[in-house]
Amino acid sequence: MSQRAFQALGGLRTVSNFKEHCASLGLDIPCDEQLAVGPGAPLAQSLEVDGLTIGNRFCIHPMEGWDGTSAGQPGEATVRRWRNFGLSGAKLIWGGEAVAVRHDGRANPNQLLASVENKSGLAQLRETVLSAHREISNKTDDLVIGLQLTHSGRFSRPNQKTVPEPRILYHHPNLDRKVGIDENFPVLSDGEIRQIIDDFIAAAKMAADLGYDFVDIKHCHGYLGHEFLSAHTRPGEFGGSLENRTRFLREIVHGIRSVAPRLKIGVRLSAFDLVPYRPDPERTNGNKMGPGIPENYRGQLPYRWGFGVDSLEPERYDLSETRELLSMFRTLGIKLLNITAGSPYYNPHIQRPALYPPSDGYTPPEDPLIGVARQMAATRGLKNEFPDLVFVGTAYTYLQEFLPFVAQAAVKDNWVDVVGLGRMVLSYPELPLDVLRGETLKHKRICRTFSDCTTGPRNGLPSGCYPLDHFYRDSEFGARLKLIKFQRR
Repeated sequence: MSQRAFQALGGLRTVSNFKEHCASLGLDIPCDEQLAVGPGAPLAQSLEVDGLTIGNRFCIHPMEGWDGTSAGQPGEATVRRWRNFGLSGAKLIWGGEAVAVRHDGRANPNQLLASVENKSGLAQLRETVLSAHREISNKTDDLVIGLQLTHSGRFSRPNQKTVPEPRILYHHPNLDRKVGIDENFPVLSDGEIRQIIDDFIAAAKMAADLGYDFVDIKHCHGYLGHEFLSAHTRPGEFGGSLENRTRFLREIVHGIRSVAPRLKIGVRLSAFDLVPYRPDPERTNGNKMGPGIPENYRGQLPYRWGFGVDSLEPERYDLSETRELLSMFRTLGIKLLNITAGSPYYNPHIQRPALYPPSDGYTPPEDPLIGVARQMAATRGLKNEFPDLVFVGTAYTYLQEFLPFVAQAAVKDNWVDVVGLGRMVLSYPELPLDVLRGETLKHKRICRTFSDCTTGPRNGLPSGCYPLDHFYRDSEFGARLKLIKFQRR
């Protein structure tokens, strides 16, 4: 099925049209008819959590730019992006972007790296956000800035953009092939895992010293923290039972508490996953990718290689263990959660609904609005069960012009506490500020989910909005991406 089979949201003229379209798909997506403006507006309300004040209900998700130096320092484009975060008007900056805690955990050779040598660069990024925010707001004491800490695990490429150097916890029947390894490839030992734990703790201590309000211990999108949650088949103290699969996170948290007791801790969590997908080879035509279909899992039941997956029907999610994990978060004193799903590497339509696929993906197998509704429903259910935790929601960018109307309704109706924005901020960083001020949205800057911000990195280029941001469109990288896409037509 081509993406043209789905209604492009840009073709819907009114909120009523959008609501009718959702109803035609049988989707429950809250949406207000009018936007409130002023201090009493739902999206303008402040929020108290764990001793922090978040000044409104907009959050900027962490986004890797592939634009740091080979040593892991921020580059010019990195600083520019963080400056845009500060100008956005959002009062919660969730980690800025993924920062690797050690070299072998970098997802690409230009990913930021939390090392002693790079401490000044990480300090510069925080100050950049603060300085930019002062230009559009007279308050910064309600601006909360975090640093996302990660190890890329299975998807590490620390030295060459085109050469995977995976660090795995167990062998996966589908994903091993994706990173080019066989059954003899070594898994991380318990001793190596403990060294990684120490690196997370050291990076968190550095973030605390630099004045960051919190660190995110990344547990999403197929990276190492997320892979721990699905390590059902791993023997020993880091695999098998949920208690063992969460040992990595718990030891990091306890270590951070001992060295930086005032630093807050959040988790960006893939609350559910589904089996990996691939393009349907029977409906792939030349360079035109077929729609996504699940990898063949019939000989793999019960399915034991995912977290938040129905083990007997792994095309469906199951939040049973997710609820157990959130109960652990309460015990650990973790109150900030950023809910996402799946992985951009093996089921991007679950993780990041888009009308147009990235170059290594597949044509969407469902109307992307279904993916939005799926994530919103899961977040709503978890919020209802854990009202004392603060939830940031994901998948809003695909809503385009209707994003503010859905965001307001979701916050007002307690589906979510804070609305997170990712790709949208690459093309239109000031969208939160425009919404809060009651200004008309700048339609020509709204992300249309062309996925060039993913296609670029998949081809060794920096991530950015190549269609709408002149900084990337008019650059050498923009010319190279245009040629790559032309050659694949």
